[in-house]
Amino acid sequence: MMNILQTLGEALLAMDPFELIGVLTGVVNVWLATRQNIWAWPVGLVSVSMYVLVFYDARLYADMGLNAFYFITSLYGWYVWLYGGKGHTTRKVGHVHPRELATLIGLGVVFTLGLGYFLDNYTDADLSYTDAATTAISLIGYWMMAKKQIENWVVWLVVDVLYVGVYFYKELYLTSFLYFIFLLLCIKGYRDWSRDLQARQLVAAQGNA
Repeated sequence: MMNILQTLGEALLAMDPFELIGVLTGVVNVWLATRQNIWAWPVGLVSVSMYVLVFYDARLYADMGLNAFYFITSLYGWYVWLYGGKGHTTRKVGHVHPRELATLIGLGVVFTLGLGYFLDNYTDADLSYTDAATTAISLIGYWMMAKKQIENWVVWLVVDVLYVGVYFYKELYLTSFLYFIFLLLCIKGYRDWSRDLQARQLVAAQGNA
């Protein structure tokens, strides 16, 4: 355990400033999202922008592209949370429609198989299909969070469990620890959003009584 903590400390000190900012704002972004705070999105924009620069410098162009997509989705989420409710009011927590969920799962499977095949056959990537699957699930989670669908926390919980294991296996202990923090925040987010949704449903039921 001490070796892991020492490695985490050394990795933190050796981090690129852009990566450090990306990590810190990433944690704040998720924490704010659990509280349905609109500032989650501008903070998230800072985080993904930092990672675009980090991955460009590291020549990890697929990850750079993923974070560029996150940037666009963050702008969409910012708008939807502010004006996506009835009459362009603040968006409330809701559920994903079964048809939309089925579509997202279908697209995720196709994306995983396609990207996994490409990585496995045309690159020297390790854990090709796992990497593809976590990318696909992350895209689904980000989309659902942008639409304030409570199931996004379940999606993030699944992908964060996978990421913790993958990064620990690859001896990226700092990143593995970061995703463990994200995992805990997912549990908090689901509980907090559930309480808000249940409270509104109770008020609506009393109003219709």
